[in-house]
Parts: sequence; structure tokens; C-alpha cells
Amino acid sequence: MTETVETLFDQGLERYQAGEDPTSLIPLFKDVCERAPKNSPAWTCLAWLYLLDNKPSQAYKAAQKAVKLNAQDPQARINLAIAMLETAQKGVRQHVEIAEQLIMAVPELQEEVQRNFEEGLSRKPDWKSLKRVQSWLFEA
Repeated sequence: MTETVETLFDQGLERYQAGEDPTSLIPLFKDVCERAPKNSPAWTCLAWLYLLDNKPSQAYKAAQKAVKLNAQDPQARINLAIAMLETAQKGVRQHVEIAEQLIMAVPELQEEVQRNFEEGLSRKPDWKSLKRVQSWLFEA
């Protein structure tokens, strides 16, 4: 039985939300991204999982693809900014500012992004770059 990309993606999200370890979910999301290379949410999720798994270089590449596919996704930009901080790259501010404009324009996005920050810190409490981006976005 071959599962659709959408089914795999949904199963991956459910498993993540149920608390499954990011390391075990990375292969599933890599598979989704290979099967549907223009699926921006899948690239965004893969970048997030890499960040949680302390693989900022891979996260950077996945987040770049997500932003290229959907420049209006604040979470993709946040993931890219975090990966850039963790790999000591320049240009972080631009992505944070665009993410800030996007979440200020759409209250639902702001709530979703705040939940993602909380989720990230619940899984990785001492995540300095996440806290830094969070403070830039919500404590300005």
C-alpha cells in the first residue's frame, strides 16, 4: 500500500504532536520532501526537526527551500533565522523583520508562531537562538 504524500505528512505531524522524537521523524519528512519537492510546509517541518535534532546546517538548507517556495510563511523565515544564528551566518535581521511583518498582519499566524516557540522550548528548554528570535519578535 503506497501512502499519499498528504497522508505521510499528516501522520508525521500527528506523531510529532504526540511527542515522538524528532530524530525518528526526520526520515519521514525527508521522504515527503523528496516526493513533493514544492511542498513548502514539509520543508518547514523538516527544517524545524533538524533544528530540534541539533543539525543546523541541514536545517538551514531545508529552511532556505521552504522560504524560496513560500516567502510569506513566517515559520519558514523563523526557522531560517534560527539556523542562520546557529551556523553564524549574516542576514538574520531581514528574515526576522519579514516574519514580524507577516505575524503582525495576521493574528492567527502570530498565535501559531507563539505556540511553535513554546513547543520548541518544551522540547529544548535551553535553546538560545530560539529564545533570541522569540524576544526579537515578541518583546520589541
